[in-house]
Amino acid sequence: PKRALSAYMFFSQDWRERIKTENPDAGFGEVGKLLGAKWKELDEEDKQPYIELAAKDKTRAEEEKASMAAVCICHFSTSWHVLNIFS
Repeated sequence: PKRALSAYMFFSQDWRERIKTENPDAGFGEVGKLLGAKWKELDEEDKQPYIELAAKDKTRAEEEKASMAAVCICHFSTSWHVLNIFS
């Protein structure tokens, strides 16, 4: 299953284009630094929507993991093997 995203990652998805628009000459690393600085500026109330999204995504990821079969069928050379990946 796809891993859960953090509150910061939801924030980054939401703000990346705004930061890039405000700083058109900024490279990838600089945009990351600006996002990090903006995140640090936010108070808990402004972070709350992203924290809630992260909590929902964590629940989704845990449910997906639990619903997966506890085995992985893997192909090695010319034969198939069943591995217990959750023990």
